[in-house]
Amino acid sequence: MCGPSGTGKTFLLEALGQQAVEAGLHVAWFTLENLGVLLRRHRADDTVSKAIARILRADLIVVDDIGLLAVPADAAEGLYRLVDAAYEKRSVAVSSNLHPAGFDELMPKTLATATVDRLLHHAHVCQTSGDSVRLTQALAGQGVNPLN
Repeated sequence: MCGPSGTGKTFLLEALGQQAVEAGLHVAWFTLENLGVLLRRHRADDTVSKAIARILRADLIVVDDIGLLAVPADAAEGLYRLVDAAYEKRSVAVSSNLHPAGFDELMPKTLATATVDRLLHHAHVCQTSGDSVRLTQALAGQGVNPLN
């Protein structure tokens, strides 16, 4: 899923995850930042491969919010390791403000190329468009509760 902020990417992935859970499947959900933290934590005791293997027990792995913040090296490495390990074994869904072809703007080109190569093979790319639902509602005064 890729497209501008507020156009429903996370909402659609949440619905996909909910359908998977209701079908009896296991879902793992991460932000890119969470992957970086996971990698740092497990690098200290050299258990990164075990942590990735544990994630791969899930039937669907979701990585949300790629492209919102600068991607630290450990998060870029974590995304690559996860996508590489899941390649042709598990379903991976990602949401990003950028089309995957632009991931080299976020992370080193070699990691971006290898990640996107595996991620897009057999993939369905869904692009959202339009104005931010949150911003539209806020500007119209909807969803705003006055403080008393």
